[in-house]
Amino acid sequence: MYQKKQLRNGLKIIVSPMPHMSSVTLGVWIGVGGRYESSRESGMSHLIEHMLFKGTKTRSAKDLKESIEGVGGVLNGFTADEVTCYMVKIPSIHLAMGLEILTDMVFNPGFDPDELAREKFVICEEIKMYRDQPAERVIELLAAVMWPDNSLGRPLTGTIKTVQSFRNGKVVSFKEKYYHPSNMAVIASGCVDIKAISGYVSGKYKGAKRKRPVFKTPRTGQRGFRCRFLSGDTSQTHIALGFHADGRNVRDRFAFKLLSVILGGNMSSRLFEELREKYGLCYDIASSYKRHSDVGEFVIHAGVDNKNTLRSLAAVLDELSKIRDMGVTGDELLRAKEYAKGQFLLAMENTYARMMWFGDRIMVDGHIPDENELLKTLDKVTVKDIKKACEKMFRSEMANLAVVGKLSVKDKNEMKKVVSKL
Repeated sequence: MYQKKQLRNGLKIIVSPMPHMSSVTLGVWIGVGGRYESSRESGMSHLIEHMLFKGTKTRSAKDLKESIEGVGGVLNGFTADEVTCYMVKIPSIHLAMGLEILTDMVFNPGFDPDELAREKFVICEEIKMYRDQPAERVIELLAAVMWPDNSLGRPLTGTIKTVQSFRNGKVVSFKEKYYHPSNMAVIASGCVDIKAISGYVSGKYKGAKRKRPVFKTPRTGQRGFRCRFLSGDTSQTHIALGFHADGRNVRDRFAFKLLSVILGGNMSSRLFEELREKYGLCYDIASSYKRHSDVGEFVIHAGVDNKNTLRSLAAVLDELSKIRDMGVTGDELLRAKEYAKGQFLLAMENTYARMMWFGDRIMVDGHIPDENELLKTLDKVTVKDIKKACEKMFRSEMANLAVVGKLSVKDKNEMKKVVSKL
């Protein structure tokens, strides 16, 4: 249940009242992320997100943090492929203060040149940190394989080269291009109603209506198996196997979601049972389905002992072949549906999760789906739907592989051969 209002300048206000709660989670969402950046701008959205926490024209960074944390609240933000979000979770009696802080950050950032120089250095250290983590590095590598010549294939943090090249004027110009009411939404969930939000927002979020920006949709037609290997002195080898998963409608997307649950979504999933429980090949293995507004991706990731790399990859591919050729059972699908529904319903009890769900849906999809209708649509997914998704995806010519670890030329060639048999 939610309340919605759209201002004449295009700004959307969505409030999900939870009167039994004592807190409220508030988010200001902007329709910009890594997908809107050129190769030279890679990492710009992420840098701006960092800079908005460094102080406004009237508040220092310390003032921002102490205002929220001084009443027991949490101040945070994130950058994604298509959105940037700034949020507070705060006792509801301090809603006005939380809203004022976020508004000041978004519309009146200081952009002090000295702070920018320091933050660029901090982000370069963040980039180095991720590069030293093979589990992160392999996912970054897979993105480059799956989405060549597209912004989806670039890291959200950018590169050290691009980050170091950013100048204050370019940063401010980029921010002004995307941070306007027509490209924004204010979302609140918890002990709040829309009147407590809309009056303030209507007066503060000024600006003429503009067209929302667009980005380039990547090609998903793949003509053959693609792979990249990165050799390093690691104690584990990290494998990431990806497939394009373009859900054309909600039912298709739910088929991919349920397939992810069945394959590697929890401890009773096929990959967990086979690779960890039965053969003891790994500690961590999982599958995930990630969808964007126009395309999607299905990814399997595992960290395995260096000596078991080929055997582990072969075991994963064997499970993909089985589920493609023989499908899933009715009991498997039922358990996956109940798991997915249960996870969703449990998350919706949390003010933060509700705010995130509403924000993601309105910014990525452009509308808020009915929760009950979503659950009904999920229940309509059939065994045939799952098999159709598997048959479309799990073919050798559709596979994308990234591997980080101690790899010989022989290892690489053997892995290519194994994937070619899918």
